[in-house]
Amino acid sequence: MFNLYVTGTDTGIGKTLASCTLLHALREHGLRVAGMKPVASGCTEIDGAWKNEDALALQAAGMPGLAYADINPFALEQPLAPELAARDAGIDVTLPPILHAHARLAAQADALVVEGVGGWAAPLSAERMQVDLVRALRLPVVLVVGLRLGCLNHALLSARAIVGDGVHLAGWIGSQVDPAMARVDDNIAMLRARLPAPCWGVLPYAPNADPSMLTQYLRIPTAA
Repeated sequence: MFNLYVTGTDTGIGKTLASCTLLHALREHGLRVAGMKPVASGCTEIDGAWKNEDALALQAAGMPGLAYADINPFALEQPLAPELAARDAGIDVTLPPILHAHARLAAQADALVVEGVGGWAAPLSAERMQVDLVRALRLPVVLVVGLRLGCLNHALLSARAIVGDGVHLAGWIGSQVDPAMARVDDNIAMLRARLPAPCWGVLPYAPNADPSMLTQYLRIPTAA
């Protein structure tokens, strides 16, 4: 099964767009795909349940019929760091509900893309870091690099932390979040030379883009 965890160099750098584009690219290979956002803060009440915009985008990019509660087991109302949002909601973010939801999705899909929160070092809760979930699920990691001034430092530090945590960094995806960034190609070349994993592609700056139209920019290895 094609199964991976998507993290980023920061929040707001295109993890969801990259995750949804990955799902559409995998669908083009005839695979049954599912996206997952285990913990999401900043939710709106829809039909009596809290739902998150990013998780809904992952649901739309995946195969039909998947339960939202499995895609997003912990939907937190406040748009805060998950630890704070969970504390405000009186919720304890624990691994078992996530692991069970992941197992249910995995039983229905050929490929599963799990999107993390913020950057790699953003905690899931007061007691748990993202690496705890990644280790429990035994997932390789793909790093989304927000291409803007400072991205070299953020990308290299993130990669060092991922590898240092003993997790397999399978690849990275560039995400052009700043249309005015100078010397983009040079920065991408430096990232290719320095990051200890292959580049899976670079997504262009495209606000409100349909991820199904961006699959041409990705090259996914047959084995992550």
